Amino acid sequence: MVVAFYVTGDEQGEWTVLRVSGELDLVTSPVLRQRVHDAVADGRHSLVLDLSEVFFCDSSGVGVLIAARRLIRSCQGNLRLILPAQGAVDGSHVNRVLGALGVRRLFDVYAGLDDAVTEEAGPLSA
Repeated sequence: MVVAFYVTGDEQGEWTVLRVSGELDLVTSPVLRQRVHDAVADGRHSLVLDLSEVFFCDSSGVGVLIAARRLIRSCQGNLRLILPAQGAVDGSHVNRVLGALGVRRLFDVYAGLDDAVTEEAGPLSA
């Protein structure tokens, strides 16, 4: 079964939002890496990655998320992830993977887009 992978982007105020869907793995993670690099190269340093429709993530996907965090921090920017507890069918696979690897605490995680692009909203606890 071939699963489509998409990264779409738009602007929400000062935030660039990249919505990712499908499997984030060795084959598809370079696409997300390039989109993050393109956003930063265009001067957009406030980035939200909406991963609520990602239903599989392997170590290369996690590597892209960590690299994105490092890149955004080097620009004194902000990176926020959307990882709802009940996203992508039966719960956020990415959330579980990040937690299992002990790296979820590195990210500011939000339940939805409205919270992620609102300054007053705080991230969910790890």
